[in-house]
Amino acid sequence: MNEEIIKNISLELNIKEIQVKNTLNLLEKGATIPFMARYRKEATGNLNEDQISQINEVYTYQLNLKKRKLDVIRLIEEKGLMTEELKKKIEEASKLVEVEDLYRPFKEKKKTKATEAIKLGLEPLAKEILKENKDIYIIANKYVNEQLKDVDIVIEQALYIVAEYISDNASFRKYIRNNMEKYGVLKVNKKKNKEDKNKLYEMYYDYKEKIEYIKPHRVLAINRGEKEDILNVNIEVNEDYIVNYLKNKLIHKPNNDTAKLIIIAIKDALKRLIMPSITREVRASLTLKAQEKAIENFSKNLYNILLTPPIKERRVLGFDPAFRTGCKLAVISETGELLHIDLVEPHSNASNYEKAQEKILNLIDTYKIDIIAIGNGTASRESEAFIAKTIKKAKRKVSYTIVNEAGASVYSASKLAKAEFPNLHVEQRSAVSLARRLIDPLSELVKIEPKSMGVGMYQHDVPENKLDQELTFVVEMAVNNVGVNVNTASKELLKYVSGLNKTMLDKLLDYKKKVGKIKSRKELENVFTAKVYEQAIGFLRIPDALNSFDKTAIHPESYKIASNILEKYNLNREDMGTDKIKKVLSNVNLQDLSKELNSDIYTVEDIIKALIAPLRDPREEAMAPVLKSDILTMDDLKKGMELEGTVRNVIDFGAFIDIGLHDDALVHISQISEDYIKDPGEILKVGDIVKCYVLDIDKEKGRVSLTLKKTI
Repeated sequence: MNEEIIKNISLELNIKEIQVKNTLNLLEKGATIPFMARYRKEATGNLNEDQISQINEVYTYQLNLKKRKLDVIRLIEEKGLMTEELKKKIEEASKLVEVEDLYRPFKEKKKTKATEAIKLGLEPLAKEILKENKDIYIIANKYVNEQLKDVDIVIEQALYIVAEYISDNASFRKYIRNNMEKYGVLKVNKKKNKEDKNKLYEMYYDYKEKIEYIKPHRVLAINRGEKEDILNVNIEVNEDYIVNYLKNKLIHKPNNDTAKLIIIAIKDALKRLIMPSITREVRASLTLKAQEKAIENFSKNLYNILLTPPIKERRVLGFDPAFRTGCKLAVISETGELLHIDLVEPHSNASNYEKAQEKILNLIDTYKIDIIAIGNGTASRESEAFIAKTIKKAKRKVSYTIVNEAGASVYSASKLAKAEFPNLHVEQRSAVSLARRLIDPLSELVKIEPKSMGVGMYQHDVPENKLDQELTFVVEMAVNNVGVNVNTASKELLKYVSGLNKTMLDKLLDYKKKVGKIKSRKELENVFTAKVYEQAIGFLRIPDALNSFDKTAIHPESYKIASNILEKYNLNREDMGTDKIKKVLSNVNLQDLSKELNSDIYTVEDIIKALIAPLRDPREEAMAPVLKSDILTMDDLKKGMELEGTVRNVIDFGAFIDIGLHDDALVHISQISEDYIKDPGEILKVGDIVKCYVLDIDKEKGRVSLTLKKTI
């Protein structure tokens, strides 16, 4: 483990070196990130999953940087060209791009104008030009021959070598790159005679913005427009300023004839070599940052939608809307069991509308339905109007909610869905999935590819592998944060449990099939390896286990501490989850108690929380879905009207909120808070229920703008 790298990570992430060192030690020993974040807080200093992941990423980058430095030093030394000054610069470089800049002059080059000139023997002349030799034309005349017919051709060829020297100078490249990043302007315009059918890129037809300030979502939109051959993109800089900088660095005898030649070489180097290269680098850097931001945004939204609170002990009717093919229905029990499949066609004609109402009312009465889950796709709002009218005639109280159906079609056509419901059509499976998303969103959503959830922006403009990797990590965080009932969890849910690789998962599933029901965590000691048991067991819960600690988030390694806590305060396991234990343990001195128990404060605190709320579900702390009984139309809206809405998507420039209209309404980032915010995610997350106000209504375009500010 490299001490220098640990120190650098500590400074970069603003955490203690011991936290970095301990985290890396645990990762090296095979600890999973969820396990470390939950059960090794004393070692990491209470770092969360994101921080641990960041340490791992930065350490990997630093190792690659270190390796590249050693490779570059070796390659230059093999050429016999290494100097102490150059070696020091390479060793002190903090970024890979800086190392590559320093290595650039020593790379084996492909055929260039400079390499051809060097073959002609003009490198000594190029060096004389850089030395500002006053007799340069006399010296150049000596190189005239049959191939180089006059002095002008000789000088022209030698200046190609000078231009490449200038381009290869690491110090110059770093300065120009920094100048472009700080002062450069991204200039975009529409290509002539190119059609932008839906005017998707209209705002970029004649657009300028400083590189320093451009938002990530704009970078990705501009990149896409360029890729689709609609937009021209380049970066403007004050080239005169850069030319003057290079002149000051290279020219010390401004009145000398060679000064004019060096200026020619400077301008050639900039136009032909440096600016195209640095422009590509800066745009690549902008794109990388924008992609990282897009993935981060997608990840946050996905995490929040996965942690949508389940609606427990309710019977649900899944309603998958459609016009032409009819609306598919699925009645689901409180535990997610499919009870009935049906079809209604309320949108075809008046006769079918009445038949559909009659069928829905009959299903409500027969199956004692509590909630109707309507998908938010095609015909969603028309179906909502139909359901709102229908449930008013029901004999029992029924409400409805709009469910985000992103990914439902992907699941419905998957091998998993076919295996689960072999006798159902694709659309019928979709209705089942919609209903189950209300009963237990996490269990249902893990069946769907994370990238199919549609809660981000520009997901097709980011590297697919990186997106998959990050979103899988998010699902793992969500699953392990909630915990899993080992007896009822599906294979799809269990595969995300900390430490469970495919081999161990298959062994667990075989064991479940063999015994029927797992009665204790201890049983699994004989199923898993010792390492997997350590990593996974705390996240596997058995709600009706004989050992009451097995239903909690307490790790078996801490059962003795938990027992000692109960004994110290004259409590027993029957008191777990009662007001009595809450009253006794809520105000204990954690510092003193952890010392007395020879444990750490984090472990003791988590044990006490688990004893007070043994079946705690973190999802219960989030806002439950809005249940409605009537609809809203654009005609009902007035400026300034107060509404309640559900945040459906959070993006760089604001958030989309479902207020019950056909399309979600936008609250721009400037309308989220009275205070200045850089990121809408600072205040809003997917699933939040918010009080909002109508800012503007555009009936022609069917758009509504909202504000979260109380005064408009």
